[in-house]
Amino acid sequence: MKFKISHREFVLLIAILMSMTALSIDTMLPALSTIGNDLHVEHQNDTQLIISTIFLGISLGMVLYGPLSDSFGRKPALYLGLSIFIIGCIISIMASSLTTMLIGRLLQGFGVASPRIVTMALVRDKFSGQKMAQVMSFAMTLFVLVPAVAPLLGQVILLYFNWHAIFVFFILIVIIILLWFGLRMEETLAVENRRRFKINIILDGTKETLKNPIILAYIAILAALQGAFIGFLSSSKQVFLDIYSVDEQFPFYFSMLALSLGVASFINGKLVLKYGTKVIAKRAIMFKIILALVFLSLSYYYSGAPLFVLTMVYFMLCFFSMGLLFGNLNAMAMEPLGHIAGVGASVIGAFSTFFAVPISILIGKMYNETVLPLVWGFFCVSVFSSYILHRIEKVKNTEIRKF
Repeated sequence: MKFKISHREFVLLIAILMSMTALSIDTMLPALSTIGNDLHVEHQNDTQLIISTIFLGISLGMVLYGPLSDSFGRKPALYLGLSIFIIGCIISIMASSLTTMLIGRLLQGFGVASPRIVTMALVRDKFSGQKMAQVMSFAMTLFVLVPAVAPLLGQVILLYFNWHAIFVFFILIVIIILLWFGLRMEETLAVENRRRFKINIILDGTKETLKNPIILAYIAILAALQGAFIGFLSSSKQVFLDIYSVDEQFPFYFSMLALSLGVASFINGKLVLKYGTKVIAKRAIMFKIILALVFLSLSYYYSGAPLFVLTMVYFMLCFFSMGLLFGNLNAMAMEPLGHIAGVGASVIGAFSTFFAVPISILIGKMYNETVLPLVWGFFCVSVFSSYILHRIEKVKNTEIRKF
């Protein structure tokens, strides 16, 4: 029997669906070195591909699920994606080489792109503007608890089982989510509002999105910021282990970073209605620039390996600023696309993630047993983002004067 879902349960379900990406990434972090050894990976930096490959799959999957959700409804698109995710997990369980593992991770990313896209479309179906940003921020506050505990969860699984059990755990979680979503969540896209699944319609929606210079600018910002963020995720275990000899304690320190992101998301949900998305985004990026400059000076003073407490403070503040950015930037990018929310979310997510992957790989490959590549990465993408935001504001002011 189906029941009408309450607002609180809706936000909770959205948060859990959003958390699937973080769960499939952060739970793996403690296992990277073990997987690398078992699969006979020659260069340790290559194990970072286990993280970055899933993002490549996400970017490819986003192209599909947005149009599918606009044509057949939000629920069928989610069912398809999570089914593909399960197939990817099975392939990873059977992997005996890094190549097979990466194929499984690619499929996992392709599948987990579905909840990432569908959640944005679901929220856009029900809300708009600053209210949408508020709902997304509250959902991200709950969502961020998952990356806070996921590495610890992965380490606990490794304590009693091998790394294969992590993928078995993923499969069980997906089955529970499918049952919950299927029984409790109503379809938010009415039949009369659905668009026929035609290539021309998809291309038209894609062109409409990409022809908007403002949306393109937000895609560029999201790609840059995500690239640095993924670069950190990919090399974080090496940073904590190689530089600071933190191994078993890694999940606890990573949880502190994730919680700072969650605190920022919660605060953003309160502040966005008062100050608006643009003001918060601009100030958060400027804060990241100043923060990176200060920490770069400290990093060079300490020959690339500052005191651990200083490094933790820097990354916590950096994650905090990220929490003020992602929800607001996505909301601003989606605002003109209410009539094609599925395709719009698909295009924005696909292009920003696709171009984030090479940035993340570049930053990860530059890892040299110092924190310098990561800090320079955060500084460069922040300067770039600040410049693009300034250009967006200038273009909008010009349009207003013309009007």
